Amino acid sequence: MHAWLCTQPTGVEALAWTELPTPTPGAGQVLVEIKAASLNFPDLLIVQNKYQIKPPLPFVPGSEYAGVVQAVGEGVTHLRVGQSVACLSGTGGFGTHALAPAALCMPLPPGFSHVDAAAFIMIYATSHHALVDRAQLRAGETVLVLGAAGGVGTAAIQIAKALGATVIAAASSDEKCALCTSIGADATINYSREDLREALKRLTGGKGPDVVYDPVGGDFTEPAFRSIAWRGRYLVVGFASGPIPALPLNLPLLKGASVVGVFWGEFARREPQANAAMMDALAQWYAQGKIKPVIDRTMPMAELPAAYAHMGSRAVRGKLVMVN
Repeated sequence: MHAWLCTQPTGVEALAWTELPTPTPGAGQVLVEIKAASLNFPDLLIVQNKYQIKPPLPFVPGSEYAGVVQAVGEGVTHLRVGQSVACLSGTGGFGTHALAPAALCMPLPPGFSHVDAAAFIMIYATSHHALVDRAQLRAGETVLVLGAAGGVGTAAIQIAKALGATVIAAASSDEKCALCTSIGADATINYSREDLREALKRLTGGKGPDVVYDPVGGDFTEPAFRSIAWRGRYLVVGFASGPIPALPLNLPLLKGASVVGVFWGEFARREPQANAAMMDALAQWYAQGKIKPVIDRTMPMAELPAAYAHMGSRAVRGKLVMVN
């Protein structure tokens, strides 16, 4: 097998395409022949030693991938050789094969493409957990999605629309806004040239959004929160812009609003049955055509450094997927 090996987490330039022995799965593991792997923001942070998870060195980055089971280890009964699966194991995806914990593999129903599956679990699980479980979003409410043209943003738009909400998508260019409209957003805000608060006031008749979905952080957090509706819920999803913002605590008081943390990975660990039910529901939505990952482009696995550069340019719309 071959894989992009990180021996020192000093950046993308330290990764090397390396031939390695093909491993044998141990108890509770499966060997997956990787067909596709998506590039997520944590995949950049982890090779820069900036992510909260620090895998032992050396490691193969690539948190999310899909492929075909080649071998199963002792005790694995729900997966079989030849079965297509999607996996979110944190590392291992940027190669030709990976050992994956069987418990973290999602069996794929017929018709679920490997490219879509490699771009599915993280963004849809995060967004469903955020909007359904944490925000208790109801039909008829209004959702503001920041960073709306990215992976979790596009997933949030689709899920919110499937729940019957009105979606305002905020993104940094007209092209990204057009993408959001094409997947169901009711209105868009180009926050590179529009004042976010004024636009939200105009689009909501002064009421403000009931739910704010924020995977970006940074400079837009406070103006978005100042615009939130009475009893609004502000979902803290991530900090893709870099800086972790601070909010004056009088704002939640004045709006009767909630600041709600979203940590899907910990939810999945602590509440595995609820997470499994959620994933089953999402797979059904995919089969029904209610949700489908937006794929910016596919690139050969050998071109991973170029893919990292493309992601770093902030030009990606939806998900970037590497293929073998």
